[in-house]
Amino acid sequence: MSTPVLAQPAADVVVGGGPTLAQRLTSFMPVIALVALLAALSIADPDFLTQRSLTAAVRTSAPLVVLAAGATLVVLCGGIDLSIAALASLSTVFFAMWLPDLGGLTTLAVIAVAGAIGAVQGLAHVFLRIPSFIVTLGGMSIFSAVALVISDAGPIRVVDREATNWLTTYVAGYVPMAFAVAVIVVAAIALVLRLTPLQSYLNATGYSESAARLAGTPVDLVKIGAFTVSGACAGLAAVMLVSRNFSGSPTMADNLLLPAVAAIVVGGTAITGGHGSIWRSLVGALVITLLRVGLPIVGVPSAYEQILYGTIIVVAVALTLDRSKVLIIK
Repeated sequence: MSTPVLAQPAADVVVGGGPTLAQRLTSFMPVIALVALLAALSIADPDFLTQRSLTAAVRTSAPLVVLAAGATLVVLCGGIDLSIAALASLSTVFFAMWLPDLGGLTTLAVIAVAGAIGAVQGLAHVFLRIPSFIVTLGGMSIFSAVALVISDAGPIRVVDREATNWLTTYVAGYVPMAFAVAVIVVAAIALVLRLTPLQSYLNATGYSESAARLAGTPVDLVKIGAFTVSGACAGLAAVMLVSRNFSGSPTMADNLLLPAVAAIVVGGTAITGGHGSIWRSLVGALVITLLRVGLPIVGVPSAYEQILYGTIIVVAVALTLDRSKVLIIK
């Protein structure tokens, strides 16, 4: 009679090996692109590398940096969050509507509610087993419609600016506070990932979800957490937009979806998940912002922006896609 063999826990399963040469080269591409773009813009316009121009550029990039940082976590899990821009627009409306009653607590309330909405999307994705693309595409439509309804399809002016004045100040007289906050958010997320098992959980989930489950990774909690952080970042980006525009609008952040996705892929995060970096998404957001600022400098009409973003996304995905994980392209 044979002795039954008991299955051993797969705690030592290695989901992915070390970075390949291509991945190492990809990790430097965002910085190379940023330096090359700065050089090109300074040649096209010698006045571009002035304190005033650079300050305006990084201040403009702040909401995009925060949006891209939150959404990067979802992409690292192998998912996608298409609702971040619509949720940010809805959050600007929430902010403008709640400010008279909540005062200084409005910022925290908006971030908390946006994070809760992100968590609901994560729950729907995990427990209803609906692809993240479909969940967030539906969320994008729902959030846009709700924002239009509760705002009467128009902007809501923010008269009391005390709640957002702190985002319009400067650190040491040079660095916009909004950009400093964006960098702090990125640093905080990166620090948490580095000091906890979350980084390996995210990469394992994105690289091979089935192997991650066998290794004991709490895949469902990781995904829900990623969507929660993505939603909260959309709420913070909304507060930054309100501080700059002095109003809430149902379409205020809608034009940031493609730039945010472009920032993530330009930063070298594989769209299939499992490989990427929050810091490189920050650099990617700076690259995209400089492109937006630089197009008029070199005489390219702003109408070509969407064509540029689409091209960047396709090329960047082609360079970072892990084809070993996608045997059949549909």
